Amino acid sequence: MTDLTVNVEKLIEAPIEKVFDAWLNPKILAQFMMPMPGMPESDVENDAREGGSFSIIMHAGSDALPHTGKYLEIKRPDKLVFTWVSHCSADNSIVTLNFKKTDNNKTNISLSHIKFIDEKTRSDHEGGWTGILSKLSDVIGQLTQNIRQDYV
Repeated sequence: MTDLTVNVEKLIEAPIEKVFDAWLNPKILAQFMMPMPGMPESDVENDAREGGSFSIIMHAGSDALPHTGKYLEIKRPDKLVFTWVSHCSADNSIVTLNFKKTDNNKTNISLSHIKFIDEKTRSDHEGGWTGILSKLSDVIGQLTQNIRQDYV
């Protein structure tokens, strides 16, 4: 076991507070936290405070993939750090999200996930996190569009 790391970034066309809050809202989190595109929404429960915990059950076919963790640091809207426990995680696996406001109400999200069992698991998670950030962008875009339509 080594300290293999995944680093992925995504520019999301939404205000930083909205992007940050999506990670702590269980209804929104369920819409983008999934193993692959096209999968059903996850089941999410969380206690969104430092020291609080979360449970995410992802669904892949007939398989239920449980993921749990604890919130280590919540600094709205700049940083979120949590542990990550799943069937293929190493001890002390940690995910750090950094959010940076950019021009025109866009947000750059930088995700770092440390500690994997092996290179294959690290690579699988890199693909998974990349897909999750893309889905997050889609979900926030859809929410923003729905809000605009409510005011038309």
